[in-house]
Order: sequence, then structure tokens, then C-alpha cells
Amino acid sequence: MSPSDTSQPRRYSRITVIKLLLPSLLGIFIFFVPITLSGHTTIALDHMVTGARSLLGEGSGLYAMAMIIAGGFYPLLSGTWRESLTSGVFTVLKLIGIPVAGMALTGWGPDFLHTPDMLPFLFDKLVIPVGLIVPIGAVFLALLVSFGLLELIGVLVQPVMRPIWRTPGRSAIDAVASFVGSYSIGLLITNRVYIAGHYSAREAAIIATGFSTVSATFMIIVAKTLDLMSVWNTYFWLTLLITFAVTAITVRLPPLATMDDTSEDGEPVAAKAPTLSASVALNFKEGLLMAISILPSIMSVGLAGLLVAKYTPFFDWVGWLFYPFVAIWGLEEARQLAQASAAGLAEMFLPALLMGDAGFVARFAAGVISVSGVLFFSASIPCIVSTRIPLSVGRIVIVWFIRVALSLLLAVPTAMIVNAIG
Repeated sequence: MSPSDTSQPRRYSRITVIKLLLPSLLGIFIFFVPITLSGHTTIALDHMVTGARSLLGEGSGLYAMAMIIAGGFYPLLSGTWRESLTSGVFTVLKLIGIPVAGMALTGWGPDFLHTPDMLPFLFDKLVIPVGLIVPIGAVFLALLVSFGLLELIGVLVQPVMRPIWRTPGRSAIDAVASFVGSYSIGLLITNRVYIAGHYSAREAAIIATGFSTVSATFMIIVAKTLDLMSVWNTYFWLTLLITFAVTAITVRLPPLATMDDTSEDGEPVAAKAPTLSASVALNFKEGLLMAISILPSIMSVGLAGLLVAKYTPFFDWVGWLFYPFVAIWGLEEARQLAQASAAGLAEMFLPALLMGDAGFVARFAAGVISVSGVLFFSASIPCIVSTRIPLSVGRIVIVWFIRVALSLLLAVPTAMIVNAIG
């Protein structure tokens, strides 16, 4: 055999490695490397979204309105509103989101809805950025999730998955994919694997309530709302660490610990990486569907949550249950943070919205809670209820309470350390 023959397999191997490595490295750069443009330092994806909004100008509001209308009517056109009572209820809430968004866009309606902390805040500071960042982010998430990076992470952490989180090795990929991708897609995958018998009821419930949190693109909105982009990498990785640490504890407590744990426990067969164009197209489609699904719910449920938080004592009452978990650290804004954390049950952005003017420690902790709580009624809870995973709303709320309490215990001292280090 000639030297050229012996070197051929090695050359093709290098090409394959490069094809897998370059997209992943580009994805890491876009999501995690801060760059400075026009005196503003943030990650590349945030710069892209800012540029897209500048190009759209006044049209950004019309774009968001179109997405909300599409999201409101999509369940009716696709027939998903018939799947369950919960699906039907949230279809109604999405439809309500259309006239609410119309009021935000036109200025029509009662004056108290147009105060800066109500409809203008929801529409301008939340809905428009989310409507842009989710589809744009989904395109670049393809670089992170489709070319071997997640599988590599999954292989590396397989030995620790069952001892720590009591789930099989394959769930490592589900866990990381949900965190850097989409909780809705993550839940669909988990549901399929559960129906196939490869996850037990307990394992599927652990993944759904502990790993299927909001994506990195949503975390950027939270960080921007709380003015945390200057510490983006610190915030992102510590939030990931706290989220998974809380999950490791909740899996050992009722109601998750008492669920059925029988399964075939099969492992997946590795699949060939898709082409870049196919992966980008698929992720963009999923990003659009996710955006139109969440935007009308943000307008209706988010507004309801803000109204309840501002004009009723409900979250104040619930917040007192969380107060000891914050007060133990001596934080001056303990009561406000506890009550804002309680509001996260309605919508994951509410803790960030309510704590936007607080001190650094309270803002950082609120940013962690918004993500590590995982469960909220405007999106993730109805997604879980619509699957075959045997989790009732009551069980989900109990898990949410445990998660928020534990998250506060960890997030507040972590934020104090970050603040001390500077």
C-alpha cells in the first residue's frame, strides 16, 4: 500500500473533525464571547438582535403583533387546542393576548394599563426582544446542538447522571439541549422517549421539571432586563450550576422520589450530524413556533401577573413562604426578592421585571430564580401537562415551590460572592 493510501483515512478523519468542530466553536463564540461594538460590550447574538431591531425601526412593533396574532390562532388551525383541557384554556389565554398586544401597540385602553411598568414594559422590553431573539438565536443554536458538542458533553457526564440526578446517561443530552436550546423541544423529546419505554415515569418527570428550563436566548433577555450583561458568562454558568444542583436535591424529595421508576432504560443509537442548511432550517422553524407560542401568553398571563403583583396582596402572601430562605442571609431586600420569586409561578420573567431596580445581589439572585425555578404557568407548565408524563398540576406546583426555596438558598450567597469579587 502506498504512503498516500495509508494517509487517506487519516485525512478524511481530520476533515470530519473540522466539520464538527468549526460549527461548535462558532456557536460558542456567538453565545459566550463578549465583543465591543460602538462602545457597547455584549455577546454577538445580542448585537445581532439590537441590529435587527434598529433595522426594523417602528416596524418592530408590527412584527411582534403579527407573531402574536399567528400564535393566538395557531392552536385553532393546528387542532392542538383539543388535546386537553389545559391546551384549551391556554388557547383562550393566547387569543386574549391579541387584543392586549393591540392595546400596547396603539395606546388604546385604560390609562392604568399604559403606565411604564405595565403594557409598555411588557411589549417594548420583553415581547419585541423575545420575538426577535428566539428565531435568530434558534438559527445559531443549531451550531451548538447539531454538530456533536452536546453528544460530547453527554458522553463526558454519563458516569455522573444516575448517581447525582437518578436519570440514565442519555438524559445528559436532553438536559443540556433543553438548557441551551428549547424547553418545548426538550419536552417533546423527553415525552417520545418516555412513551417508547426508555424513561421511567420518575425519570421523565425529573427531566421535565428539572432540566427543561428556558434557553440561553431567553436568559439573555433576563440578563438585559436586570442589567447583568456585564457579567453574562458568570451569570450563565452559575445559573446552570444552581439549576442542576437544585434538581439533584429535588429528585430525592417527594413528589418526584415516590414516582414509578420502571423502564427499559435503553440508550440511543448515535445519529449522523445533519447538514448545516438542514439543521439551520429546522431550528429556525422550531424557533418561530416557539416564539409565536410564547409571545401571546406573555401578553395575557404576563399582564395578569403584573396586575396581581401591583394591585393585590397575593404574591405578597405567597412570598412570605419564601422569606426565611432569603432573610437567613441578611439581605436588605429579602421581602421584595421573596415576593418577586413567588410571582415567577405566573411568568418566568416576572422576578426580573419586579427586581429591575434592586441592588446587584437581589438582581443577580432574581435572574437565577427566573431560570432555576423552571416551572411557570405562561408556558412550561401547560407544555408538561400536554405530554404523557404523569405529572398533575398540583405535583408540579409542589416541585416549583421546592425548587424556588432551594434556589434562593443557593442564589443569594452566590450573588454576594460575585458582588464581593467584583
